[in-house]
Amino acid sequence: MIKASDVKELREKTGAGMMDCKKALTEVNGDMEKAIDWLREKGIAKAEKKASRIAAEGLAEAASNDNEAIIFEVNCETDFVTKNEKFVALMNELRDALMFSDAKTIEEANAIKLEDGKTVEERIIELTATIGEKISFRRFERVTKNDDEVFGIYSHMGGKIIALVVLKGGDRDVARDVAMQTAAMSPVGVTREDIPEDMVNREKDVIKEQIKNDEKNKNKPEDIIEKMSVGRLNKFYKEVCLLEQEFIKDSDLTVEKYVKQNNAEVVSAIRYQVGEGIEKKEEDFASEVMSQINNA
Repeated sequence: MIKASDVKELREKTGAGMMDCKKALTEVNGDMEKAIDWLREKGIAKAEKKASRIAAEGLAEAASNDNEAIIFEVNCETDFVTKNEKFVALMNELRDALMFSDAKTIEEANAIKLEDGKTVEERIIELTATIGEKISFRRFERVTKNDDEVFGIYSHMGGKIIALVVLKGGDRDVARDVAMQTAAMSPVGVTREDIPEDMVNREKDVIKEQIKNDEKNKNKPEDIIEKMSVGRLNKFYKEVCLLEQEFIKDSDLTVEKYVKQNNAEVVSAIRYQVGEGIEKKEEDFASEVMSQINNA
């Protein structure tokens, strides 16, 4: 039996109708990724809206100092807590502690000693007890650059999305523009080489099925189908590769052309969106959906 929660999730990811989502899940025995592909192949869903659900609260932050920068995320259960002065103080304390430490992993970061002698991990536990909500120091990265490189940081929605990029050449304004692009357009990688092979292969399979399902292409040989799929795959790359994306400040330029015009090149780009990939507690909506399915 197909779960209402799965139907709800598939609707959120694809924008397809409830009954189409139920049918897709039924056809593929409940496999979420295959259901997304099934909907796309049938033309019911143009594309997966998001690779993962954005379902947790909290804040993300980035900071730089000379040739080092850090980016991190702290989660909580409700958005209300992110405005709590103790939570805000934690973010500031954590930022400073990370920035002026040698920590490179989340494990090393949790072991950092704060001014009062407590570790970061102990501070998180302490705040959880004080606020009454689970607080989680979820992830952290340290980025280093060379003297001829520059950091770009952009925060969106008060810390719900944060981007940290490194450019070789250029200046802080150009780097900030690229960070803004990264935050807004959510690229998977900087170049085609950065896109996971399984993701590319999956896209190729979906594109080929879309072409084959078009009546006018039914009798076309496989080599022609292959050639037809190339153009659509290039469109996919323009969506997921930072350098190939249309520049948000000037649609006549790609990001690659923009940075080249400013004598720069993109070295790296990191994007955090608070809660991505974390499942929220199920709401009462599930029972409502199931009742509609059963009565359909």
